[in-house]
Amino acid sequence: MRKTLVSLSTEEFVENIAEVARSRFDCQTFPQENLSADDWTLLVKAGVLLPAIPTEFGGRDSHVEMCRVVETLAEWNLPLAMYTKIITAVALRPIALRASEEAKREMLPLFATDDPMICGFASTEPGCGSAMSSMTTTYEEVEGGYRIRGRKHWQGFSSTAHWWLVSAKNDRDGRKYGYFIVKRSEGFRTIRRYEPVGMKVLDYGLNEIDAVVPKHRKIDAPERNLSAMVEMLMAPRSMMAALACGFLRRIEREAHAYANSRRIGPVPLADIRFARYRLTSIEAAQTICAALNRYLMTELSVKSEMTGSFPAVQALKTVCTELMLRAAHHYQQLVGGEGYRCGSPTNIAGQAFLDTRVFTIFDGTNDLLSQQLTQFCLDNRGDVALSGFLATSPLTAPGVAAHGVDLSFLDRDLKQEHLVLGGRAIAYTFAITQVMAWTREAEDGSLNRAKAAIEFLKADIDGIARQFDLLTTGVLDADDRQSAQYVSP
Repeated sequence: MRKTLVSLSTEEFVENIAEVARSRFDCQTFPQENLSADDWTLLVKAGVLLPAIPTEFGGRDSHVEMCRVVETLAEWNLPLAMYTKIITAVALRPIALRASEEAKREMLPLFATDDPMICGFASTEPGCGSAMSSMTTTYEEVEGGYRIRGRKHWQGFSSTAHWWLVSAKNDRDGRKYGYFIVKRSEGFRTIRRYEPVGMKVLDYGLNEIDAVVPKHRKIDAPERNLSAMVEMLMAPRSMMAALACGFLRRIEREAHAYANSRRIGPVPLADIRFARYRLTSIEAAQTICAALNRYLMTELSVKSEMTGSFPAVQALKTVCTELMLRAAHHYQQLVGGEGYRCGSPTNIAGQAFLDTRVFTIFDGTNDLLSQQLTQFCLDNRGDVALSGFLATSPLTAPGVAAHGVDLSFLDRDLKQEHLVLGGRAIAYTFAITQVMAWTREAEDGSLNRAKAAIEFLKADIDGIARQFDLLTTGVLDADDRQSAQYVSP
């Protein structure tokens, strides 16, 4: 079976996975609970991990297929797509890129078999979210390898992963950071289970680590800063475009089907004009994410080092996840009360909204990524105004020029709140450019969808400009004593 999967064409390989997803894992009927080993075995046998594994270890070694597998799964079961993305893009990718040959030979062939193997990335800690320099997990060199001790939490597969990529630090000779491949049996244990609001397929919890690993399982990465951590997160962030594209294709289909069948008096819901506005917004979100997914698959490669793609990746992640949440909300509003019911026979809106909520938080909160995007542009603009830099940057210039996008509101002294909002405007402008590129390659009939999508993006940018105006009124600078009167006793 393994040899057959490796020899399939990309289209045959992806369709094989799509058939398994449709027949077994459709979120309309699949239980909202932790994925069983038997169910994960079905997907492993279908080959969902193979694109992430180099060919010499039994894999298919394909950037495009890594993206298409996630896109395909997301159409039928969003949490399951995230499940697969964590293993392939978050955990196995840096091991395939950076681990020693001995470590690769020890571990990667296990993930090319029919066994339901799981690998996670243990990074986030209690008291340490995005500020990874504050992590308390430590490592020290000991006889035969490295000892790693600390606590991690909110790891996908907290209680089920067989292998872990663990981040830690050492302060004995100046700050150093390290990344280690750890077997659960070597000293990784779950001491508490967490109950998430959505994404029930994944198990989360609080973990304690006290493990000694051999020297060959330390990843080759820069030690004096967190640049390796930033690069490791770029692949899963960028693959949000694939995940969003598949998910929104389903949401658009479901929303239209519901609106066409639901009668409001003598007419279907789809004939009510504000319902049509919501449907158009969902269509626009799907079009934008399809365009960003095209950029992911043609301009990026998660199989390679991605540091040079930092601004594009920040934009991809923030725009796609915001649009997923927005579209899920529109769908839920269209469905009404039934949309607040998980397991409804008429729709998947309730679970879709719960599942999408986390994506603006995980893999780096969108507020933080937006701030970093603006700061990156400021650091690279030279002596020109920020709007001038964006008018010439290849990532944003086509959108600025073709649609008269006015970003002059960014040309001022930018405080932290401006950096966050400004990053969103930059990301939306990047998205306009990618919708334009997508239109040149898309099928006939896509032009109207692209025009509507760009208008929605321009409206988002205009809204951010209005928020800049709001900030000039001093809403964040009120005297504390004046604010105190609004606090309840």
